[in-house]
Amino acid sequence: MNSIEKIQHSFIPFIATTFAVDQASLPHGIFTLNVDEQKQEFGTINSNIAMVLAKQLGKSPREIATQIQQGFSHELVTKIELAGPGFLNFFLTPAAFQSLAHDILTQKDAFFKAPLTHKKKFNLEFVSANPTGPLHLGHGRGGIIGDVLGNVLNFLGHDVTREFYINDAGNQVDKLGTSFKVRCQQALGIDAQIPEEGYQGEYLVDLAKQCIAEKGDRVLAESDEFFKTYAKDHMLEQIKQTLKDYGISYDVWFSEKTLHENGSIPQAIELLRSKGFIYEKDGAVWFKSPPHGDDKDRGAKTADGNMTYLAADIAYMKNKIDRGADHLLMVLGHDHHGYVARLQALLKALELGDQTLEPILYQLVKMKASGQLVRMSKRAGNIVTLRDVIDMVGVDVARFFYLNRKADAQLEFDLDLALKKTDENPVFYIQYAYVRTGSILNKASEVPELANITEADLKHIGANEQFLLTKIVALKGILQSISMNYQTHILTYYALELAQSFHGYYAKNRVIDPENIEQSRARLCMIKLLRNSLETVLKLLEISRPEKM
Repeated sequence: MNSIEKIQHSFIPFIATTFAVDQASLPHGIFTLNVDEQKQEFGTINSNIAMVLAKQLGKSPREIATQIQQGFSHELVTKIELAGPGFLNFFLTPAAFQSLAHDILTQKDAFFKAPLTHKKKFNLEFVSANPTGPLHLGHGRGGIIGDVLGNVLNFLGHDVTREFYINDAGNQVDKLGTSFKVRCQQALGIDAQIPEEGYQGEYLVDLAKQCIAEKGDRVLAESDEFFKTYAKDHMLEQIKQTLKDYGISYDVWFSEKTLHENGSIPQAIELLRSKGFIYEKDGAVWFKSPPHGDDKDRGAKTADGNMTYLAADIAYMKNKIDRGADHLLMVLGHDHHGYVARLQALLKALELGDQTLEPILYQLVKMKASGQLVRMSKRAGNIVTLRDVIDMVGVDVARFFYLNRKADAQLEFDLDLALKKTDENPVFYIQYAYVRTGSILNKASEVPELANITEADLKHIGANEQFLLTKIVALKGILQSISMNYQTHILTYYALELAQSFHGYYAKNRVIDPENIEQSRARLCMIKLLRNSLETVLKLLEISRPEKM
């Protein structure tokens, strides 16, 4: 338990006892770190508890705050000030900051992890693009949201299965096969046209050339199943390679086709039928969805005997649960909003346990160049592919830029900024902070009096280091927050703010001062703390940590 947690550990019971309120009923967020450098006159910790309790106690917030100020004390708190209508601002002792610095330095990554009261088993599904073409611009956003979320959950000790659902059955794959066959015919000089509802992208032209190079004109004798399988398999391999190059790996690549082949779908439908949630009408099979929160009944099987997407969803969800998942997370484009209600209805109807299904919906991505929104492509018609983005700006920049906005807000990918190699580019700016910390430590190690920096040197840290320490400590709360609300973008915000805090600190404070060895050693300790924290964040974001720039 670090210094700030010790204060909170005493403060909450004090509130419960003093005001005769249930400690468990007190909301989260009544005790927050002040990480705004421009507002350090308001202390290190702020609390709005007086305003939270005002209505319940029938007192003014100011009256409650005054009672707290006069009654609460802690050895790590120098004073408590009142502000505004009833805010409480806590100022900490130098010993509190020295203790924080010691814990961060000695515990390293463990400092940012809270003890787990319950290890959760997450099934995290993201991207899951149809294997009918290359990944497009928007897939990059869903990919990085899912990947970084998985990193954070794993870091905090949870069990995470990263999963890609391959839609390799049904009408879309049939259309792909038909379109690819036409492209092969065209490549061999046959006058053929892709159906209007087919896939028009140039990527099938390239694939047809590859296929013909392998098989020659013998390909014309192949079955429709061949064209479908060949195109699907090659598109899937291309997707896998793009995601690998983007820094994303999966534990499971799950084939929808297997659900059709192993009898899982009819079995899942029969399970719902046994619970009274399946009925037949006009030769079709229907799922009674409204009793579980959806707006209308959903078809599971058409009158001509074809299974719908919903039928596969029933079997797939049951499969996830059978594999042990208790929290189902799905990263989906905003256009799947209506799809979520039927999935949640299915989960309730299956009645297989107390599992939860939580969607993470993200908005559209647009690319901007020279101040204008543009559409550009090398291979995929009028679609910008994720491969294009990676090739243009690199993996580090692509990952950061895709994540650097709240998921439910539209994202404009600024290509001009992404290509800059100056501190205007946030990725360059953050990486430069990391490189600079290494350079400072290396330079100091050449001075005998500044070599072998240890935790013993922290006793000399001063007021100038206090804000930087608070900023580092904040990462622990940020990671806990991400584990509950899945808002991964705040990690990129934090990375940039931490780099800014370092650059500001270094500009104002002389770190290597031969005339003040004790102070220099303490400040070098702070540089080490900051470098370690930057390293932790960059690892979670899976952005490289260069030694030189």
